Amino acid sequence: MDQGIFVPLVLGILEGLTEFLPVSSTGHLLLAGHFFGLTQPAVFVVLIQLGAILAIITVYFAKLFELLRDALQGKKGAWLFALNVALASAPAALVGVLAHDFIQQVVYESPMTICVMLLAGGIILMIVDKLPLKPRYTDIYTYPWHLSLIIGLFQMLALIPGVSRSGATIVGSLLFGTDKRSAAEFTFFIALPIMAGAFVYDFYKNKDMILNGGLGLDILIGFVAAFIVGTIVVRYLLDFVSRHGFRYFAWWRIAVGGLGLIVLWPMG
Repeated sequence: MDQGIFVPLVLGILEGLTEFLPVSSTGHLLLAGHFFGLTQPAVFVVLIQLGAILAIITVYFAKLFELLRDALQGKKGAWLFALNVALASAPAALVGVLAHDFIQQVVYESPMTICVMLLAGGIILMIVDKLPLKPRYTDIYTYPWHLSLIIGLFQMLALIPGVSRSGATIVGSLLFGTDKRSAAEFTFFIALPIMAGAFVYDFYKNKDMILNGGLGLDILIGFVAAFIVGTIVVRYLLDFVSRHGFRYFAWWRIAVGGLGLIVLWPMG
């Protein structure tokens, strides 16, 4: 296979596989570039997330349509859920815009930071997964507004590569009273505005590079791969989490972060 096709294909598969798991998709993509030379411009990483966005829409199309219909009919529950999604998305969106250049030009360039965050996040996820927590909230459509805002504040931590957006929100959700299944499900819905906003913002800032710089085919390949793999993950993740919790993802983070630090240590 031509290397020009191979790289965006592998990165698209990696994006779809890791975007909704609490393992940090951005961290994995950046480490794939650092250690294996699987590199694309930073804007590629953000734009192929559109495939993951469409994966959520595809799997939850009926529910999203129902929520939209209920909102248009003025039903309180639908508007409350929309408010909760907005509250959970706002903190990360605001900080992401204000610190966009710093995050992409400074933080993204530190594989050591990514590995430390993967390792630390894995340990935290392992501890929280084993805590004898008693959930008070098991239905994402009835989360109270203050819980959604707290989850949004945790999501802000994911602006640091290696932290994981879903990992941060899941930890915050569990610590403040949700069960594991609904914690994972809520991350799907609050991903939509965050990822869609990042897509639009980065597309606007880099439209000349995308349209005239030969990235179109690479983005298309990465997008399709992310969509297909992301759809599979979204469809089956909740049942997996219900049966096994998050310990396997925690061990994966610890393994990847620890191995990365071992490799990077002599370089320091």
